[in-house]
Amino acid sequence: MKRLLSSVAESVHAQLVGDGTVEVSGIASIPQATPEDLVFVEDEKNLRLALASRAAAVIVSKFAKDPAAKPLLIAEHPKLAFARAAEFLRPRPDRQPGIHPSAVVHASARLGKEVTVAERAVVGQQVEIGDRTWIGPGTVIGFNASIGRDCELYPNVTVYSGARLGDRVVVHAGAVLGSDGFGYVRDRATGHYEKFPQVGRLEIADDVEIGANSTIDRGALEVTRIGRGAKIDNLVHIGHNCQIGENVVIAAQAGLSGSIVIEKGVILGGQVGIGEHARIEEGVMLGGQGGVLPNKVLRGKGVAFWGTPARPVRESLNPLAALARLTRKQ
Repeated sequence: MKRLLSSVAESVHAQLVGDGTVEVSGIASIPQATPEDLVFVEDEKNLRLALASRAAAVIVSKFAKDPAAKPLLIAEHPKLAFARAAEFLRPRPDRQPGIHPSAVVHASARLGKEVTVAERAVVGQQVEIGDRTWIGPGTVIGFNASIGRDCELYPNVTVYSGARLGDRVVVHAGAVLGSDGFGYVRDRATGHYEKFPQVGRLEIADDVEIGANSTIDRGALEVTRIGRGAKIDNLVHIGHNCQIGENVVIAAQAGLSGSIVIEKGVILGGQVGIGEHARIEEGVMLGGQGGVLPNKVLRGKGVAFWGTPARPVRESLNPLAALARLTRKQ
């Protein structure tokens, strides 16, 4: 669907310089742009390439205010404006509200306005679903679970009983939310393991996005919480009783044991592993494959950690540099 450039500028809060009647329908990289695409640049050296491209218009920073060969959208943060423009221009599937004939919705479930329940989905007893939420094909929502407004649950998501999801939560295909944590007690007499009760809850705040095939356990006796605005990549596991703060980012294949606290603004790289009862304080960055031992604390807003056990990057690299020097001397 084509949109006027003036409407795009308004949606991303950018200053329009040039013809606002130009129509655009998508976004692209500079080399791949078509005459209906938007592109963006963050520095002057790439502006010339963008202006010479086939793109309809360019999102730029304040360094380019003069009229140019193409219309410009002047934004404080061009990459952010580009992301918002992409969302504004994104084609929307035709999701007609209603319940598909093959879906199973329990009579006690309460559905808001304009809810869509797609084919073969199952909505259990006493479930609550907020206005305009989409429940994708094959998704199962268990007893007494609650889904907020404007959520998107893609195909084959499983929401266990009692889980609570806020508004505008996006859950990608195959994710499992609120399953039992991994907790057992060993019988010393027999050597057998017996399951420790997993009767807590999972609470997911507003504006969280959860990647495909990720799993988040319910609390054992208490609550597992995922804070507002957290972004969780594909194939991430979060154990029982974890507390994930606001705007935390967790990359693919990370694994968190039970009872971990991740404070707001933390970034965890791919394949990070964190032991039980550890704490990662506000603003810490932990690089890919970094490891945190049980009960340890990482602190330092804006400090990057790496390695196992995780240490500030400079400290982690010094031994490697020393080893390289010793190797060269042999």
